[in-house]
Amino acid sequence: MKKRSQKIQDVEALKNDLAKVSTVILTTFQGITVAQDTQLRRAVQAVGGHYRVVKNTLAEHAGAGSPAELLLKGLAGTNSISYTETDPVALAKALTKVAKDVPAFRFKAGLVEGRVLSIAEIQQLAQLPSREDLISKIMFLLQAPAQRLASATAGVTRNLAVTVQEAIKAEKFSQ
Repeated sequence: MKKRSQKIQDVEALKNDLAKVSTVILTTFQGITVAQDTQLRRAVQAVGGHYRVVKNTLAEHAGAGSPAELLLKGLAGTNSISYTETDPVALAKALTKVAKDVPAFRFKAGLVEGRVLSIAEIQQLAQLPSREDLISKIMFLLQAPAQRLASATAGVTRNLAVTVQEAIKAEKFSQ
């Protein structure tokens, strides 16, 4: 059993984390095995997130004054939270994949950029392309006009060279 001073330190650490994050996803974990829990923790860490099993009252105290206050108020049952400062889509994808593999792991609610999300909205968020995919698509779209211009410019010189060569061949045959 943790001492009161340790609980206060845990609440302060969680409060500091929650003040910095943009995404918090509330889940229940009752009935998952240790191996599944390890898999879950590794999946969340791989996308730059954090996963914590929280006591309801401590989570409520840590969430007070943070954007996650509405999400963590009045919790009941066994709860865990996943949070990240970076890409909410990557976190949602990782958790959704684990939820498909582990039926005992279920979503309760989420918070992205100050907006509370339902379970269906979290699943829709997981279906969005990742940040890296979006950046690569934008880069492709930005490069496409330049590539077309280069191809058109090269085509003009290529066509001129072919025309000149055909004219030279035609001169040789006509003599």
